[in-house]
Amino acid sequence: MEPISVIAIFDIGKTNKKLLLFDERYKLVWERTFQFEEITDEDGFPCENIEALSNWVHISIETLLTENQFSIKAINFSAYGASFVYLDKDGKTIPPLYNYLKPFPTELSKKFYIDYGGEQKIAKETASPILGNLNSGMQLYRIKHQFPGKYQNIETALHLPQFLSYLLTGNCYSDGTSIGCHTQLWDFNKKDYHDWVSEEGIDVKLAPIKQCDTIGGHLNNSIPVGVGIHDSSAALIPYLISFKEPFILLSTGTWCISLNPFNHFDLTDDQLKKDCLCYISFKGNPVKASRLFAGYEHEEAVKKLAAQFNKPHDYYTTVSFDANLLVTHETETYESAYHQLMATIVHQQVTSTNLVLRGTAVRKIFVDGGFSKNQMYMQLLTDSFPEIKIYAASIPQASALGAALAINQYWNEKNIPIDIIELKYYAPAIR
Repeated sequence: MEPISVIAIFDIGKTNKKLLLFDERYKLVWERTFQFEEITDEDGFPCENIEALSNWVHISIETLLTENQFSIKAINFSAYGASFVYLDKDGKTIPPLYNYLKPFPTELSKKFYIDYGGEQKIAKETASPILGNLNSGMQLYRIKHQFPGKYQNIETALHLPQFLSYLLTGNCYSDGTSIGCHTQLWDFNKKDYHDWVSEEGIDVKLAPIKQCDTIGGHLNNSIPVGVGIHDSSAALIPYLISFKEPFILLSTGTWCISLNPFNHFDLTDDQLKKDCLCYISFKGNPVKASRLFAGYEHEEAVKKLAAQFNKPHDYYTTVSFDANLLVTHETETYESAYHQLMATIVHQQVTSTNLVLRGTAVRKIFVDGGFSKNQMYMQLLTDSFPEIKIYAASIPQASALGAALAINQYWNEKNIPIDIIELKYYAPAIR
């Protein structure tokens, strides 16, 4: 039997690390999920075990190449953003990979914004709210000022998706989707690094920029390896390829991110204060986005509900939508409490999505990720946007699929299928 031609995608989330194989029709044919125990940085704060992750990537590829079921034609990576991996002059990793949730030193933050014109100026020019370490450029700034010895040893700083590519190619590149994801590195008006980057001398630590729909090199001199792509930008690719009319992609996970590629207005001060930002698409265009930490909040809340009402952790999946439970505001049962939780989350989501929706021609919202499978969430969202068509979008691993599609031309001679996205329409409830 002939081996199946596939592209291998490493899809790296903060919790789950996945290796997926897509065939030439972009059907998911194989998948494995792994989790690694976090380690701690010099302050005892949890962070990614970059050594374990690196070893897993190498071992996984070596194992796949020895199997006869699949023929690996290309490899690419999607990964979470706001995370730098540092290399020394010999190309060795300088740990740790700092956690973007780690608090940023207050005094150092004050110094930075005093020196470079204030929070409002920097936020507006870089389309990045003030987010501390979640502005990954600030991670480099912090190391320079707090750990000058370590900073001197850094030869190259790579965002996580590009580091993964480096593991297999030995080539160092930066990519627009990672540079543009709330890093405070990129000036969206200049379409170049912000002035502070060169004034601090940080630009010399950054690798040359390469488009993420190109390749970064080859494995074993034969298998094309992508540059890697930021996971939120990757998740948008199947939609940009499949739909030309204006839409919003509501990508739900730990963060619920409303991505509007059709909002071309500059970010306002009010939007920045409310956690709006701009991403960069795989073609290099700005994508206005609003973010909500709703997936995390949901996960924490259902843990508490399970303990309070002595139910299994996943009991919420059995709760059917009952509009009457939204009216009572009582939380005497798990069911009523869960309804109130979801009403609160969706109310927050509507507020967040409206920040990038208003004033645009968008008449469709596609919801993918965890909440797209939650019927209560989908119905409440639909009822909140009666003038817009709401769809639950089913894509097998949207970020991974996007990373595969980004380098389609380097491995696949077949046309991209028109049915890579399965949609389920939700009609507003009649009350």
